[in-house]
Amino acid sequence: MTTIALIQARMTSTRLPGKVLLDIFGRPMLIRVVERVRAGQTIDVAAVITSNHESDNLIEECCGREGIPCFRGSLDDVLDRYYQAALHYRGDVIVRITADCPLIDPDVVDRTVKYFQEGSFDYVSNTIELTYPDGLDTEVFSFATLERAWKEARLKSEREHVTAYIYKHPEIFALGCVKNEEDLSSHRWTVDTPQDLDFVRAVYDYFNDRPFGMTDILKYLEEHPEVAALNKGQMRNEGYLKSLQEDAQI
Repeated sequence: MTTIALIQARMTSTRLPGKVLLDIFGRPMLIRVVERVRAGQTIDVAAVITSNHESDNLIEECCGREGIPCFRGSLDDVLDRYYQAALHYRGDVIVRITADCPLIDPDVVDRTVKYFQEGSFDYVSNTIELTYPDGLDTEVFSFATLERAWKEARLKSEREHVTAYIYKHPEIFALGCVKNEEDLSSHRWTVDTPQDLDFVRAVYDYFNDRPFGMTDILKYLEEHPEVAALNKGQMRNEGYLKSLQEDAQI
């Protein structure tokens, strides 16, 4: 079985436009995400999936320079983009990662994939019950599950946010949840705002290209609470909540 990590990226972010190509310790954020995902032991292929919008030509060019597979599809129907990319790369198991998570932990990715592989699940994530820092989000599902969601999902939010139809229907899909022993969900390690970017840059500057994971970051933040305060008080999943308010059948 082939396990593929599909990292979704676009330049048209409303809160921090072009964020996926902003510099983090000398490299574009997108490349930092790909590097960390590739460090996992369970991933066979890591590819970037972006849109056909002209603004995302820059993402394709960046991937080309780095030798990273890049697939392009619908801008707004991200579920269709995932489905077409999974077909293209012949994935049996799909790992969904977003390009605004440059602190994604390869060990957390591996733990989530292994939990999926060892159980009888259609979908596994570490976000059904929030116990990990925002920014370590990992979702794993079978191609068959993706295909069914692609065929059946109708709401705009379900097409834009890829897995919403799956986890909203536990009566259809067998769901699994990976939980951390300690609830760390109050930590914000994703990048949606300039404050988030300042936080992530501070983390990378400290580790100076040395390998680091979740526990290393936590220790650093204990010693440097002023860094942890850089992006406090922001809402989690703001984009999804906004799309729910704008929901419509399509």
